[in-house]
Amino acid sequence: MAGKKVLIVLTSHDQLGDTGEKTGFWLEEFAAPYYAFKDAGYQIDLASPKGGRPPMDPKSDTEDTQTDDTKRFKNDQDAQDHLDNTKILASINPEDYDTVFYPGGHGPMWDLAYDKDSINIIESFNKKGKFIGAVCHAPAALLNAKGNDGNSIVAGKKVTAFTNSEEEEVGLKDDMPYLLENRLKDLGGNYQKKGNWKEFTIKDGNLITGQNPASSKKVAQNIIESLQ
Repeated sequence: MAGKKVLIVLTSHDQLGDTGEKTGFWLEEFAAPYYAFKDAGYQIDLASPKGGRPPMDPKSDTEDTQTDDTKRFKNDQDAQDHLDNTKILASINPEDYDTVFYPGGHGPMWDLAYDKDSINIIESFNKKGKFIGAVCHAPAALLNAKGNDGNSIVAGKKVTAFTNSEEEEVGLKDDMPYLLENRLKDLGGNYQKKGNWKEFTIKDGNLITGQNPASSKKVAQNIIESLQ
């Protein structure tokens, strides 16, 4: 496994619509895959549209959201420094990486869904059949990417993402620019899900998606197993 390179793409968006609240990436969805890849011996590069320290959703750093991985991250100065210095997405050459992973949080709904550099990375990876992982709200990054046939990259593919009912339960259904479950279905995705907050991941070809924070480590593990 040594020598594999993974690109982790994080959001740069920090405003939760018109609510006046902050958003960004979800800590567990970054930390769990980060350590899964690190412990598997992967080289990890971090990137975001604006570069530098990406915004973290403050709700993902409360007492009740802590996991072993988030605690490990908070005590890991090297990882903190790494996150402080994400590369600017426009500077990334997709050829340099074996796989790409997108952590969620609500931020990607606004920026990564429309970011031309991110879309180019996804389409480049897809052309080569490289694995593309995304969890929770991060499958938003797939919405405007085209497959090799010119149709949506999710058309006809089994995919999952944060559900309408989970969005409703967190009280943000009306604050989203769109509902991810609906959009994936509208694009022809074979959208699948489990109950709210249940771990659920699905792999179809080179697309590996996870439903919610609890699914983030499993997506990374699925990528690692797929690359072995």
